[in-house]
Amino acid sequence: MTKTKKLTISAMFIALYVTVMYFTQSFAFGAYQIRIATSIYAFSYFFPFLIIPLGAANLLSNMLLGGFGIFDIVGGFLVGCATTGLIVLIRRLNWNSILVAVPIIIIPGLGVAAWLSYLLNIPYLIMAAQLVVGQIIPGIVGMAMVKIFQSRFIGKAASYVKSNI
Repeated sequence: MTKTKKLTISAMFIALYVTVMYFTQSFAFGAYQIRIATSIYAFSYFFPFLIIPLGAANLLSNMLLGGFGIFDIVGGFLVGCATTGLIVLIRRLNWNSILVAVPIIIIPGLGVAAWLSYLLNIPYLIMAAQLVVGQIIPGIVGMAMVKIFQSRFIGKAASYVKSNI
């Protein structure tokens, strides 16, 4: 895949992530959050070059929409990169794609709790539990998107993507 195609795909996913965050911001921030946009991380399963762009998408959305400043901006970038990096690892290790849901649920749930518990003065375990529960829906949606993409494009786009990774 050419650098231009990778850049174009990256820009599309960043725009999609920020747009989804904009329309779901009423329940995507705070102690209880369901971040549907994090389900988009699942596409790094097919496009491993999205690790940094999806981290940047989280950074950008937290910068524009979040209220927790530098913690959310830098932390969101790191959590986004770690989550998508683990999804790429799942693909590279040839593990079942159902496992894509695990990093989408666990990494943001445990990672974001590190600074939100401090900023909101809520014990870490309570904060982490709330965030993990909120990430279950995005985890399931992300896994479903991977399964749908695999079933619809197997032999077509999936083999194209596989040969261009």
